Formats: sequence, C-alpha cells, structure tokens
Amino acid sequence: MDKRKIALITGGSKGIGAAVALALARDGFDIWLNFRSDHGSASGVAGEIRQRGGECLLLPFDVSDGEAARAALTPLLETDTPYVLVNNAGYSKDTILAMMSEQEWKGVLSVALDGFFFVTKLVLVNMLRKREGRIINIASTSGQSGMPGQVNYSAAKAGLIGATKALAAEVAKRHILVNAVSPGFIETDMTEGLPKEKVLPMIPLGRFGKPWEVAEAVSFLASEKAAYITGQIIAINGGAYM
Repeated sequence: MDKRKIALITGGSKGIGAAVALALARDGFDIWLNFRSDHGSASGVAGEIRQRGGECLLLPFDVSDGEAARAALTPLLETDTPYVLVNNAGYSKDTILAMMSEQEWKGVLSVALDGFFFVTKLVLVNMLRKREGRIINIASTSGQSGMPGQVNYSAAKAGLIGATKALAAEVAKRHILVNAVSPGFIETDMTEGLPKEKVLPMIPLGRFGKPWEVAEAVSFLASEKAAYITGQIIAINGGAYM
C-alpha cells in the first residue's frame, strides 16, 4: 500500500484552516496541523480527522517565531516531507493608519509574512530534493483591492501575493507549484463583528462565503487536476472584487 501524502496547514485550529484540514484529510492526506494556542479547537479538528480514518499530528507553535518553527518542524522533516503546505496563519487588527500602533502593524505583517518565510523555507528544502510539492497561500481580497481600516492586513496579504508569484517562478523547474487562494468575506471569527447590512451590498452574490468553499479551492489546487496551474491567485469572494 502506498504511503499517504502529508499536508501541513498553519493556523489550522478553526475557520478556513480547520476547513482546509478536513478537506485535505478527506482527499487522503495525513495532516500536520499547526496552531498557536487554541489547543481545544485544534484537538477537536484532529478528533474529527481521526474519526474519518485519517492521521493528524498537532504542532503548537507561533509561525512568526523562527526558532519555534525550526524546533517543531526540523525533527519531522528528517524523515517526512509534506506534499502540500498551506500557509493559512494570519490575523487582522483593524484600525485606521493614523491611529495604528507599531505592534498592530508589525504583528499582522509578522504572522502573515515572517510565518510564510520561516515555514516555507524549512519545508521547501525537502520539496526541492524530492522534486515535487504544492504550496498554497491563503491571501485575501484586502491584498488585491485594499481595504480602508486594514492597511496592515492589506499590506501583509498583498506581500503574500507577490511572494506567491515570485516563488512560483523560482521553483517551477523542480515541479513545485505555488498558488494563492484569496477569500473575500467568509463566515469566520474574523468577520463576526462586521455590520452585515453595510457589507452585503458590496457582494454581488449577496452573502458571505463558507469556510468549506475556500477549502474546496485548496483541495483542487492540491490535486492532480491542477497540475498545470502555478503562480495564480484564485479569488473566492462572491464577486466582491473582479
């Protein structure tokens, strides 16, 4: 029997990350599930994956801490290589730039961009050696269109989009595909407090998206059906940005 491939998902304890983990487990991947601090939610996701017959290894560390990422991943990478890496970890801290603290700026950029750098660099070395792999970054409509009150988050996600395209060009010859999925307004903790009556008119489809709808795009990009797609940004936004 062939060994199951591994998918590493960062920020996987809830929301889009959890939906991605469940979708890839359904597709036959064993899951390495990273999260920072929500052990309860992460254990719940792992339990669901195991109930369905998959394997799930929990990896609690802060992706923006290079030493923590190395300590968690280096021992595992000595014997295994994820076929899929989903860089999903991120958070928003919304306020207008004139009122934004240095920590609100640096914290949001660090998780999205330093997290991408530390985790991807560790995994990529093995992918290059094996001459295969899929790297899928979770961007955002904010990084494509810009969003007032989200200069930090828009900058972080726009940076991730640029990194996606540059890395795709770097590693294509080694059969590693790098793409991004760019969600719009999705029903998660991050959008819970938004005034729906103001937001819905901005969305031609007239509703928020579901985490599973983002996860299915990731599932596609991780599959053989997407073998000729790299350097692309796939928007899942109900038409909010075209």
